[in-house]
Amino acid sequence: MKYLKIPMERVGALIGRKGEAKKDFEEKTGIKLDIDSKTGEVTIDDHDIEDPLAVIKMENMVKAIGRGFSPENAMRLLKDNADFFVFDLHDYVGKKESHLRRLRSRVIGREGKTKHVLEELTDSKISVYGHTVGVISDVVRMNVLKKSIDMLLTGSKHASVYKFVESQMKELRREEKMGF
Repeated sequence: MKYLKIPMERVGALIGRKGEAKKDFEEKTGIKLDIDSKTGEVTIDDHDIEDPLAVIKMENMVKAIGRGFSPENAMRLLKDNADFFVFDLHDYVGKKESHLRRLRSRVIGREGKTKHVLEELTDSKISVYGHTVGVISDVVRMNVLKKSIDMLLTGSKHASVYKFVESQMKELRREEKMGF
């Protein structure tokens, strides 16, 4: 058994309308979820599961929903090459709300532009929720995305971050063409 806790306001997203999301997760992984809607505690029943990777995928999907992702975006974690990472903004500026708000704004950008550009360039999903920034991406693009978000959180100019991501993605595409 694995035990996780997600924020109360995210329990509804994990369960889904009429239990659809929970049912989808259980069908796709073969793992049963027990969700306590009063406390936000989630039990992952990994008893008799032959694929340990399925347990890790389920755990990451539950965590992703807890960090603000939709069930549809969390389902991307079922792919074998998918990865999930969470930045804790407290690691960058402490607990002062005005500083947290500034960092969230840097990642989101004016009218969501920065978040959208990073998602488009890297074919990834980003969620800014509370004091965290969550990322779902494939393992190859994850390092580029992690570095770019770290650059934003440490004060790099947005234009510099966009140039970095574009050059890294161009390099990745070149390597993919050459078969590396």
